[in-house]
Amino acid sequence: MANVSFKKATRVYPGSTIPAVNELDLEVADGEFLVLVGPSGCGKSTSLRMLAGLEEVDGGSIYIGDRDVTDVAPKDRDIAMVFQNYALYPHMSVAENMGFALKIAGVHKNEIRTRVEEAAKILDLVDYLERKPKALSGGQRQRVAMGRAIVRNPQVFLMDEPLSNLDAKLRVQTRTQIAGLQRRLGVTTVYVTHDQTEAMTMGDRVAVMKDGFLQQVDTPQNLYDRPVNAFVAGFIGSPAMNLIDLKVDGQGAIIGNSHIALGQDVLGAVRSEGADSVTVGFRPEDLEIADGGFELKVDLVELLGADAYVYGEVIDAKGEPRQVNVRVDGRSSIQRGDVVHLRPSQGHLHIFSTSTGLRVGN
Repeated sequence: MANVSFKKATRVYPGSTIPAVNELDLEVADGEFLVLVGPSGCGKSTSLRMLAGLEEVDGGSIYIGDRDVTDVAPKDRDIAMVFQNYALYPHMSVAENMGFALKIAGVHKNEIRTRVEEAAKILDLVDYLERKPKALSGGQRQRVAMGRAIVRNPQVFLMDEPLSNLDAKLRVQTRTQIAGLQRRLGVTTVYVTHDQTEAMTMGDRVAVMKDGFLQQVDTPQNLYDRPVNAFVAGFIGSPAMNLIDLKVDGQGAIIGNSHIALGQDVLGAVRSEGADSVTVGFRPEDLEIADGGFELKVDLVELLGADAYVYGEVIDAKGEPRQVNVRVDGRSSIQRGDVVHLRPSQGHLHIFSTSTGLRVGN
């Protein structure tokens, strides 16, 4: 087992002047499950491929343990990678697929069989060892790909969107299995996904990327409760946080015919910027129906059983309508056309600079 370190690691693709990954500084602890997440094109898969040795590092360095692997061939890095498309050999059985890398490495066939059977027990694949991949479901094929990685006893697991080809129900089931398996094996794991729900439920820590830059790395709960900027705030959480640019006066942020109270530290920071507006964020579950709150005319109600989501619009600092999403009790009597009054729960308001996007105040 080993820790992983990116030290200002940079990748610029030929023909481009803009780095796909820009001076990435990131530490992954020994035995940690770290998830890289972000929208398409943010640099997360490139970062993983740099660690695997499948992409060149144009600046900075990458370490596995105390060893600089920046210029080390992929086969010599002691890593095992699980791909999105499984990459199984169709003419080989499950057992042959799982043990193929060991066979190429010259491991004795008895040792290969022992390791394959041990991995098959962990992954519940014992009854499928003689089958070909075409006779397996998508979830079973993904477990075979996991088994192929496990038998190698690597220092680091690398997983590149391994669940994206599975249907929604199987994806939930398999992500639970992968997270449990990683904790059982204790192998340092770097996992790439564009699905923030996957990231939040699987990772010990989550690293959020955008446009090649690392935005924030923290525990899932801290990312949710204290995003460092408006991008992280809007990306983490499902449904997404409500983010609205609002004018500010001496009483707080102006929303409709009401105000959202802001602390003096926030108002002072706004004045020091010379700004007259802030980006106010509140999650759907952190809005309370309360007299004196801001007014919202209901445009849509989505019933989801225990919960319901209520949608309406408010006017932002530029006079444009912005949608607001509120989570309420599924048995609520609120209907389309109703007018409700809402107030952000105390301690659950997020304020960001409209110019920099950075968090303002506590």
